Amino acid sequence: MIKETKDGLILQLKISPNASKNAIVKDETGVKIKLTAQPIEGKANKALIEFLSKQLKVPKTYIEILKGDTSKDKTLLIKVVGSDKIENIKSMFE
Repeated sequence: MIKETKDGLILQLKISPNASKNAIVKDETGVKIKLTAQPIEGKANKALIEFLSKQLKVPKTYIEILKGDTSKDKTLLIKVVGSDKIENIKSMFE
């Protein structure tokens, strides 16, 4: 799910740690992010922010985990403005 707010975009994602490679996977239930990192001591959260930062071409400081620090279900805030950037990000996750 993607929701546009005045602060940026809110994304609800499912994370799959210990994957063979980092990838964004879309299926009938939504968007899943596969990460090679292990879910130990915040490594998967850090890897998620680094991976999305590269994929979305935004600084890591623009990505914040709102909910789900210790869960596979995460709610993220991507702090972006500008309709071009927002539409670009939406197209990756819809």
